[in-house]
Amino acid sequence: MSGSSPPLMPAHAGADNHVQLLYEADSRFLRDQRIEKPLRKAIRRGWERFLSRIAVEHLVKEFGDQAAVNDVSFSVERGALCVLLGPSGCGKSTTLRLVAGLEEPTSGRIEIEGRDVTRLPSKDRRIAMVFQSYALFPHLSVAQNIVFGLEVRRVPRAERETRMRKVATLTGLSPYLSRKPGELSGGQRQRVALARAIISEQPVCLMDEPLSNLDAKLRHEMRVEIRALQQRLGMTMIYVTHDQIEAMTMADRVILMNEGVIEQAGSPAELYECPATMFAARFIGAPPMNLIETGGAGGPDGVVTGVRAEDMRLVPASGNGTDAQVASVEYLGADTIVGLTGQAGEAIAVRVAGRAEARIGERAGFIWDRRREHRFDRASGRRIGAASA
Repeated sequence: MSGSSPPLMPAHAGADNHVQLLYEADSRFLRDQRIEKPLRKAIRRGWERFLSRIAVEHLVKEFGDQAAVNDVSFSVERGALCVLLGPSGCGKSTTLRLVAGLEEPTSGRIEIEGRDVTRLPSKDRRIAMVFQSYALFPHLSVAQNIVFGLEVRRVPRAERETRMRKVATLTGLSPYLSRKPGELSGGQRQRVALARAIISEQPVCLMDEPLSNLDAKLRHEMRVEIRALQQRLGMTMIYVTHDQIEAMTMADRVILMNEGVIEQAGSPAELYECPATMFAARFIGAPPMNLIETGGAGGPDGVVTGVRAEDMRLVPASGNGTDAQVASVEYLGADTIVGLTGQAGEAIAVRVAGRAEARIGERAGFIWDRRREHRFDRASGRRIGAASA
């Protein structure tokens, strides 16, 4: 928001009367030029955040006697990119569909821009969506696909043309506007789907695994492009993926889901550096965090020790019964991942800078920096000590 006062609350906002009255009172207050500029700016920022955030409260979606989404609550602030991350069947896509209005919740509440949209149809939620399958019309040109939604909403032709040219330039599609989807590469088709979402000028964009059909090189290029566009346009975005690399490199906030519930929510760094559960510790990171049963090795009973591969070191075998067997050696150029099999059969990964001298089948010892270890309760799977949640 800019200027001396916030804009009028849009008629479609459907806010409660007391919220509308408070907003109008603040608008009048901010027109008083005697009010100090920092205060005016802070009030405008507060309304901007309130009107643009997504809030999900105690959301439940049941299919028969199974809860695909079970008491899920989270919020997304204006202009943030929030990733719903997790394995197949964890409830992340169902949660996105509930926010989009493509599924009706069993219970719970969904707010977008300060209004309750829980029972509203998708068309009234002011959202744009990008699907895994692109959902392009094969018989229409790129230009026609991009403006299709505007035509349905009867936006005037001149405005459609202006917005289409602007979005085509933004997404690098200007040379391809006359082509059909079948004449485009996978990355170009995904850009068309993204352009169609951007041109709608909705405040919220929802993406359901949009890069899963692309090869590794294109996935990298497109995640950089999507993040850059999201930040440039200030879009509020919920992005669903099972790929932790996409989550770690793109997100302002990651919501990790498992079996219909939230395991942990926080910044990518918080999830990596301070996992709240053993599931989070294993799901985030490549290779996953080592979980070592230390109860029988001088550690407290009922405690599992977690150590990242980069915090471990290989040492010569000691022959005292604590050594492991080298099961794999993966040379990656800058470093090597040495896979060990411990005494209890557990898999242990050690990251070694450059080349490693280890050979498959030989015995090796391993140690780690105790200051970098994490401890979890074996019974509950939860972190012992403070963690981001």
